[in-house]
Amino acid sequence: MGDKQGFRFHGGRTSVNFTATVGMRWRDGGFERLPDPAALGRWFTEAGLTPADPACTAAGLTTARELREAVYRLLLGRLSGDAAAAEDLATVNRWAAHPPPVTALHVTPAGLRAQVVSVTVPSLLALIAADAVAVLGGDAAGRLRECADPECSLLFLDTSRAGARRWCSMSACGSRDKMQRYRSADR
Repeated sequence: MGDKQGFRFHGGRTSVNFTATVGMRWRDGGFERLPDPAALGRWFTEAGLTPADPACTAAGLTTARELREAVYRLLLGRLSGDAAAAEDLATVNRWAAHPPPVTALHVTPAGLRAQVVSVTVPSLLALIAADAVAVLGGDAAGRLRECADPECSLLFLDTSRAGARRWCSMSACGSRDKMQRYRSADR
């Protein structure tokens, strides 16, 4: 998977990408890509949710992880057909009810652009939760997949026309599979 601590954005939606902040979940709970509040701030920025890292606290990190795990369990339950846990639904719905970041139109050399003008960790978590509601409660839920690489636990939305995508990323897991098949056929 390359840089173990680097963020992964192969999920196709913000809420799905947020669940990838735990890597290799299949291995004793995996590893945490959000080890501290500063990492959470970097994730928000790298995900394109805000132009600058917001101030994050330890409490904000704890609540972000709680939301992330609730979203992950709901997505995984959707894949397996398991019933959604009431606690996970309550967590996602509670965050989805918060106000999202404030945006405003600005004139730029390229024309009118929306820009975030007021952002907090709770508003960004609200954005993630609202996206999870849209994914799980809409047509996208039928396109939810788990990477076919047995050493990868990333979820993604299959946006391919045929709906047959198998890998979270063709450049990572898909390429690795192709290389393994090529090497075994060459023997």
